[in-house]
Amino acid sequence: MALIRCDFFSDVLGLSTSMTVLLPQATRAQIGMTGAAPPGPPPVLYLLHGLSDDATIWTRRTSIERYVADLGLAVVMPQVDRSFYVDERHGNRYGTFLTEELPEIVGHFFRVSSRREDTFVAGLSMGGYGAIRWALTRPTRFAAAASLSGVLDLAELAGDRQDALYSRVFGDRPTAGGEYDLLALLHRAGRHDVHLPDLYVSCGTDDPLFAGSERFREEAARAGVALTYDTGPGGHDWAYWDAKIQDVLAWLPVRARDDTK
Repeated sequence: MALIRCDFFSDVLGLSTSMTVLLPQATRAQIGMTGAAPPGPPPVLYLLHGLSDDATIWTRRTSIERYVADLGLAVVMPQVDRSFYVDERHGNRYGTFLTEELPEIVGHFFRVSSRREDTFVAGLSMGGYGAIRWALTRPTRFAAAASLSGVLDLAELAGDRQDALYSRVFGDRPTAGGEYDLLALLHRAGRHDVHLPDLYVSCGTDDPLFAGSERFREEAARAGVALTYDTGPGGHDWAYWDAKIQDVLAWLPVRARDDTK
């Protein structure tokens, strides 16, 4: 695979930012790893980082390059600081950057598929929130979305309205029932019979965010939204995420999976 550190300017953010990109490459002579690539533009996974991380973290803490090498899958890992992947109340427009500008830039820079059936999103912790919210608010873009240990119930974050992070990102805007509330977005999708991407949620039972994942599972059932739910022993750490991202990759409906064998 090709591993690319891409530094570029964002008009939406008004500043230079970064993304790490993995691009598939068909190889035969590598020792210990094979590489595959589809004949046309490859499917793409947007892989989102957590609160304390950046665009390099997935390649530094997991073997994501090795895991996707034989799938013919491109991986785009953008950087959004501590924004929760939304337009911050007192900050920058990371939500607009993610949902509107980034896919256009990726399509301009790299030869990847733009088809819904070839486009996926996943993330951990804050990135799990970002992945599910992106899928619920832009359902026609993705075939599948996955959260690992995600902040799926913002009530867990909003317990103290004086928290500096919460205030900077969300300000005094109400989250319960609003556009930032994933539980409310689930019910809206259910009521309007929206054709959602396939959804996957995984969280360890020792994770402090486990209760929020359970509430998300319960609300998905009430809303009539199909959900693949995976839980078991595990904490809020990279040992869990390194293992579970492999399960996510096996679950994704990657069309190139059969084409590259």
